[in-house]
Amino acid sequence: MPSTEGRRDPIEILTAQDEARLQHLVPIRHGRMSVSPFTFYRGSAAVQAADLSNTPTTDLNVQLCGDAHLSNFGLFNGPDRRLVFDLNDFDESHPGPFEWDVKRLAASVTVAGRNNELSPEKIDRATRASVTAYREAIERCADMGPLDVHYMRLELDRLIEFTQRSKKSQKRVDKLQRKATAKDSVRALNKLTDIVDGRRVIVSDPPLITRVDDLIEPDNVAELTDFFARYVETLSPHRRSLLDRYAIVDIAHKVVGVGSVGTRCLIVLLESGDGEPLFLQFKEAVASVLEPYTGASEFEPGERVVIGQRLTQTMGDIFLGWSHFEGPRTGRPHYYYFRQMWDGKGSIDVDDMGGGRLRRYAELCGGALAIAHARSGDAAMIAGYVGDDETFDHAVAEFAEQYADLTEHDHEAHLAAIASGRVEAVDDIR
Repeated sequence: MPSTEGRRDPIEILTAQDEARLQHLVPIRHGRMSVSPFTFYRGSAAVQAADLSNTPTTDLNVQLCGDAHLSNFGLFNGPDRRLVFDLNDFDESHPGPFEWDVKRLAASVTVAGRNNELSPEKIDRATRASVTAYREAIERCADMGPLDVHYMRLELDRLIEFTQRSKKSQKRVDKLQRKATAKDSVRALNKLTDIVDGRRVIVSDPPLITRVDDLIEPDNVAELTDFFARYVETLSPHRRSLLDRYAIVDIAHKVVGVGSVGTRCLIVLLESGDGEPLFLQFKEAVASVLEPYTGASEFEPGERVVIGQRLTQTMGDIFLGWSHFEGPRTGRPHYYYFRQMWDGKGSIDVDDMGGGRLRRYAELCGGALAIAHARSGDAAMIAGYVGDDETFDHAVAEFAEQYADLTEHDHEAHLAAIASGRVEAVDDIR
């Protein structure tokens, strides 16, 4: 458990992050974080990074996710169009001690279990299951060759294996598969756009969606064009050739996530010559919350996110890339990474999980995390450290229980800061 003596004020950490964000969106961020200790936990990776820096650590470094909580795993299409399950958020990715990711995952299980009003026994079983699955998977990876680990992935069949215990479970998985498969650029086109004056445009829905031509001056269009061209240059030639078959139709700013609210996130609609749509998302990247404690990245922020994803994820987005431009109002560079907006994305809602479902899902996440770590770290050394019994599992579960207490305390402090006017928050706008 991190020492609370001399601990930095968590609200101070969160409001410091707000300074570089779009100020009119910051209250939405705090509104979303205030809903429960679990939503607070999702948005407070910077707080936990500071806390973990005050704990004893190993020198067994990997490419960390940096924000490996339960809701940052999910389904997406691989390049072969098969649904895979893996980590899906790399905004904080950075090298660091492997156990930081394990602890963040385990604590998220405990916080989620309490949020779902599960018994302490069921929460403990689910939390330990996430760590046990990690320990057993890292041991398997230690016995495999690097190339085998590189190609290893969890497909939908593996998710079914973990969750299918009844007809009800099968229906849940079938529904998730249908929802993920249907979440593509065609669906985004129908949901987010309309024909206005004979032209296909993204429909504004402020403050969640705001068209870029409502935000920028005409003389900034050339800068935006150069910005996109710099992104294209980060793609491999065959991906570049594919993207060249599409032309930009419209761009808009879109609010996403919980902790990411207030960062600059834009979506771009492209169309091929025969009208086939493609939606890309480009999201602002800043320094990882881990960097103050593990050292500055050797890459610019957008490239750092892309490198982290490529190092850890099983099957990366074919349009993953990065770029930057000088902010016309701020006078400083803004860094971004690009990916497809919807490409078979499927998230798993943990808010209504009972004890059995939470335990099985936690196992799945723990196994996926171990595979991610094995791609960049020394799996054999990590396996030797965590051992072949449950000692490590119990130690991390104990940390998770204590950190869940701290999270609940921080959430109460966040609510108090909102009530006092120290932090401005608005009810969630969806």
